[in-house]
Amino acid sequence: MTTIYANENFPLPVVEELRQLGYDVLTSRDAGNAGRAVPDEEVLAYAVAQRRALVTINRKHFIRLHREAPSHAGIIVCTYDPDFVGQAARVAAAIAAQPDLAGQLLRVNRPS
Repeated sequence: MTTIYANENFPLPVVEELRQLGYDVLTSRDAGNAGRAVPDEEVLAYAVAQRRALVTINRKHFIRLHREAPSHAGIIVCTYDPDFVGQAARVAAAIAAQPDLAGQLLRVNRPS
């Protein structure tokens, strides 16, 4: 199963739901990186070093980073959605639809 690194801005209730679905999710707080204003490039480098797909709601910056350096374990960019259970289910479905996330950019949007 895909291992995930959740960026600091990613909602904790979604992380908790992904864990309930069986995903190994490491948060920036778990890694000791919370509240440190870690630059996005370093966030991605940490995820790469840990061989984890990165999940974030910071879409603009991580889409740019994907284009600049597509050698990563996957980047999942999401729109903010207060339906945390639904968002976790959509993230899980997006992951399941990709046999290999390496170098992939997945977009998970809130339903209209």
